[in-house]
Amino acid sequence: MQVSVETTSPIERVLTISVPAARIEEKVSAEVAKTAKTVRIDGFRKGKVPVSVVKKRYGQGIRMEAVEQIMRDAYMEALQKEELQPAGMPAIEPKNFAEGEDLEFVAKVEVYPEITLADASAITVNRVSSDVTDADVDTMLETLRKQNADWAAVEREAADGDQVTIDFVGYLGDEAFEGGAAEGHKLVLGSNTMIPGFETGILGAKASEERTISVTFPEDYQAENLKGKEATFKITVAEVAEQIVPELNDAFVEKFGLEEATVEALRAEVRKNMDRELNQAVKAKLKNALFDGLLSINGDVEVPSALVDQEVDALRKQAAQQFGGQGFDASQLPAELFQDEATKRAKLGLLISEVIKQNDLKVDDDRVRAFLEDMAQSYQEPQQVIDYYLKNKEQLSQVQSAVLEEQVVDKLLETAQITDVTLGYEDAIKPEAQAEKEGQEA
Repeated sequence: MQVSVETTSPIERVLTISVPAARIEEKVSAEVAKTAKTVRIDGFRKGKVPVSVVKKRYGQGIRMEAVEQIMRDAYMEALQKEELQPAGMPAIEPKNFAEGEDLEFVAKVEVYPEITLADASAITVNRVSSDVTDADVDTMLETLRKQNADWAAVEREAADGDQVTIDFVGYLGDEAFEGGAAEGHKLVLGSNTMIPGFETGILGAKASEERTISVTFPEDYQAENLKGKEATFKITVAEVAEQIVPELNDAFVEKFGLEEATVEALRAEVRKNMDRELNQAVKAKLKNALFDGLLSINGDVEVPSALVDQEVDALRKQAAQQFGGQGFDASQLPAELFQDEATKRAKLGLLISEVIKQNDLKVDDDRVRAFLEDMAQSYQEPQQVIDYYLKNKEQLSQVQSAVLEEQVVDKLLETAQITDVTLGYEDAIKPEAQAEKEGQEA
């Protein structure tokens, strides 16, 4: 077998492969003989069909299958011989497969790029530190009380924090617009879930009162036909209700199924969960910042399209689970929606793999165990969760990958430029996108 390789780009190779005719004929003869032992043809007993008859009747089909199999085998042999790492499936084009002549075909394939990592000392990140204070625990307990609150109808005027039950119809000029009406809608005043001006327009209203308010839709409103438009809403208030927040006592704590139904036990459980959430958030912020820095200083890496396509499929499935649930066909979502994020993820995966390779990092089994133990603490039967992961190879592999990423973070921290920043609990756990948006608005 002869192989020639043409480099058409840093991540593309074109292999021209030639296979001797004798190898083709040997494969065809073997398959014909094999078929002769199993095929049924009228006038012959099974296993006694002459090879010449089989070749005449089935020879062409057998030959095509043999050629396809030999091309697959020869392609794999060529990859090994040339020490190529394919990033996806090849595009194979036969050039000559005439009987009695050498088989020749071309295989075009993307390969993993050769990466020279930039010096990680060029990465600059903030490392957040934070603690859960007694005041933070008090705030969380207050949130739990409000989440378990009841609503009681009142005869007074609606105030901030009250829940109103309303019917409304929205108009652009004299015409009601689609999607601008509802009946029996429950709205907490001050929640800012409606467009600016809507909730304030209801303040002071009583049950059975009708109001007409004018508001302007934001310029970034999701509906194109409403962006920046002035609208009128006719609103009927059916009910005004005030929030009845339960007292923080042992009776309230019983709702949470703790072994010890006391306020002190609930405070301890809440603090433990907040500490875990804070630790995870701080670690995630640091990892994301380091990985963004790794991407930034290695901007010239070419990414094979096969890897991007894999990430697009993964993002499609995530979107389907988030928005569509079962029965939602993720394949109908345009690839363009995910192209930028998929390319970023594929590139980051290549860079992380290169850090692992260059530093000869191996999964730390002790860290895997610690990772599982920490994760399992949020379940009622932690040991069952740990045992499940240890016995399930696929699930365990995902944990090992997460731990290996942590080891990459540690390696990058050795040389990156770090600025330590102290934040309060709320700011520390705030998602990065939200924190960035609030920073822009400030």
